[in-house]
Amino acid sequence: MSSTDLATRPAGAEAAPAQPCIDLARVECLFTELLVAFGEDPTREGLVGTPRRAAASWASFLSPAPADAACFPEPRLMGQMVLVDGVSVWSKCEHHLLPMHLTVAAAYLPGEEVLGLSKFGRIAQYYAGRLQVQERFTGQVADHLAQAVNSPDIAVHVEGQHLCMSMRGVRMEDARTTTLQARGRFEKDPVLSQQFLAIATRHRAA
Repeated sequence: MSSTDLATRPAGAEAAPAQPCIDLARVECLFTELLVAFGEDPTREGLVGTPRRAAASWASFLSPAPADAACFPEPRLMGQMVLVDGVSVWSKCEHHLLPMHLTVAAAYLPGEEVLGLSKFGRIAQYYAGRLQVQERFTGQVADHLAQAVNSPDIAVHVEGQHLCMSMRGVRMEDARTTTLQARGRFEKDPVLSQQFLAIATRHRAA
């Protein structure tokens, strides 16, 4: 079973939030209190050190490296579609604090410069490393990509598996959510749009 949400948000709709200031010692204490509230003994074998490890894990997740975007001159490639798919990142749902696995495909039409290919993954990791919703994540990746390549001709397709839906509530393990941002020529040109979607969703037919 799958669900589809086609998100459309104008470029520049939301600025990236500043990196959080994390009080690691306080977070560790709170995890200790949480274990006690759940009726556990934080000093028992197996839980010794768990609050410290959990605090470090959250701090690492919420402190992703900045998504720098280096471009390189390639004036002869104007009009060619550049697409990177299979970008796989983990984020956390801000409604239940449970993980969500996001697979990203992103494309653009270069002008006189091309974006370094590894930057697609860095951009996705940066916006995944916070409490998120998939719809906002898709728009943020699209905004950043459009700014990085200095072009409105971009498209971002995201397919997500949400543990807040898979392991709780309705518990539908096969449910997937799809979000799409198509801008510029990807929005206006149906042939280009279909080419992008055919590649972005090719794994479904495998």
